[in-house]
Amino acid sequence: MKRNMKKIASVLLVAMLALCLTACGGGKDNGGAVEIADATEILTTVWGTYAEDEMFAAAGGDSENMSMEGPAKFDVSKTEELAYLLNFPAELADKIDDAASLMHMMNANTFTAGAYHVADAADMSAVVDAIKDKVMNNHWMCGFPETLIIVQVGDSYVVSAYGNGELIDNFQSKLLAAYKGAAEVVVEESLM
Repeated sequence: MKRNMKKIASVLLVAMLALCLTACGGGKDNGGAVEIADATEILTTVWGTYAEDEMFAAAGGDSENMSMEGPAKFDVSKTEELAYLLNFPAELADKIDDAASLMHMMNANTFTAGAYHVADAADMSAVVDAIKDKVMNNHWMCGFPETLIIVQVGDSYVVSAYGNGELIDNFQSKLLAAYKGAAEVVVEESLM
């Protein structure tokens, strides 16, 4: 009886230790595989890691799904808004089936991020290249963004962000930490 109790206690101790190590690991590192409910989850997860003194006046969504408290869903059928507000190429809107946005309320050129679910992972590099070309060749008004990043998250999500260099660096480090092992920077360009 004592021997069985020791075995049970040992098994429970090992299980609890494994659970603690998993819980304390930080980020969503699971060897590159990641389960994401939707594009909004990515931006909400990252925004949720910001300390109060790192936050800025932010809004998200499109003209009908606007949030004044952070990230929100962006209707992918609004191709003109995708192109105008997020610099997502309208001609590739049929390649995505979900999107979300997070923008600086005072000036979108200070910070704008879009997260997109690419419906067919085979289209990922075409989508990334098109976003890069659209942002790099944009004619900016009301201030100039300094940096562009595009990050692939898992097999089917892409996040683009452009704006002030410090804000983009902070966003990038928080995105990579939140999706450790599943997020990879595929584009990092100066816009100056």
